[in-house]
Amino acid sequence: MTDKKYQVLQRETLFQGYFRVDRYHVQHERFDGTMGAPYTREVFDRCRHVAGILLYDPIEDMIVLVEQFRTGTLALGEDPWMTEVVLGMVDVGETIEQAARREAKEEAGCDVLEIQKIFSFFDSPGGTTEHITLFAGRIHAPKHGATGGLAHENEDIRVHVVPATAAIRMLFNNQFRDSQTIIAMQWFAMHRTELRSRWMVSDVGAPLV
Repeated sequence: MTDKKYQVLQRETLFQGYFRVDRYHVQHERFDGTMGAPYTREVFDRCRHVAGILLYDPIEDMIVLVEQFRTGTLALGEDPWMTEVVLGMVDVGETIEQAARREAKEEAGCDVLEIQKIFSFFDSPGGTTEHITLFAGRIHAPKHGATGGLAHENEDIRVHVVPATAAIRMLFNNQFRDSQTIIAMQWFAMHRTELRSRWMVSDVGAPLV
């Protein structure tokens, strides 16, 4: 934590819908020790906390990914169907880990048997409040892809069961287009051997050979 001074002089809500946009009037200390001039910034209050989870079956050496329609990419003229790790907002009264486990079940139909935190980070701190925590989760992958999601949330999700080596190739071939999946898959590519060995012991009670 920094001990530099700052002030929120005023906050006003410009828009309130499913998400919120606020205008902040702020002033903060400069690196030379003086106070800078006041200025304004708009902040997209998308959601405060998001849980993401990379689902991995160490026995079958499979990754489970989900594909769904994303409006943000549509607005940029890009293909709006994206293949990602499971992601979702943390509900009121829920821990981040509980949210990750719930989303794994809702979106991919997978029960998380063991969970490990990867990273926590701000997605785009210059203009949004979104804070993401990523996990890796041990699962028993379904034999075939399926569909998932909640109808009342207008979710229509295709579940993909992908060999781990193929998922890593997708990473390095730039086939993932969101930061959460790229970060999770980079971590997995670095830790796959150790993770699989450790989780195989949890799953079958014997080390991977």
